[in-house]
Amino acid sequence: MRVLILAVGKAKPGPEQDLCAMYADRLPWSVDVKEIAPNKDQSPEVRKTREAEALIKAVPEGSVIIALDENGTSESSQKFAKRVGGWRDDGARTLAFMIGGADGHGEAVLKRARHTLSLGLMTWPHMLVRGLLMEQLYRAHSILTGHPYHRA
Repeated sequence: MRVLILAVGKAKPGPEQDLCAMYADRLPWSVDVKEIAPNKDQSPEVRKTREAEALIKAVPEGSVIIALDENGTSESSQKFAKRVGGWRDDGARTLAFMIGGADGHGEAVLKRARHTLSLGLMTWPHMLVRGLLMEQLYRAHSILTGHPYHRA
């Protein structure tokens, strides 16, 4: 299975990028990050629409799309692991996680997403979300394989 993180914004070298890379290296799944440049010259609605178009265009055919969104489902690590394991067992070749820009996702992303996921009620910096997501993917793998990393 392949994990694809599609994110609006460019990560700069630093601890957030290092955190993401550390967990990506631990996963047995192939992990790619594709960055979409935000367009700051337009209204928020136009910007969200254009960013949504760019995100969707970057998704390989047949991918399971998961949109990270503040209005999405907030779930336990065990439930997330079960969901990831279900997609894997159903033959998903690519899990495409989408992280929107500062104004959130355009409607097209939310309509195409098989699942909408929230990392909780707090607002997180977009660059840190990548590391948080990667840690949860590693934790999901640990839960699915019985590795002691997750101790619940």
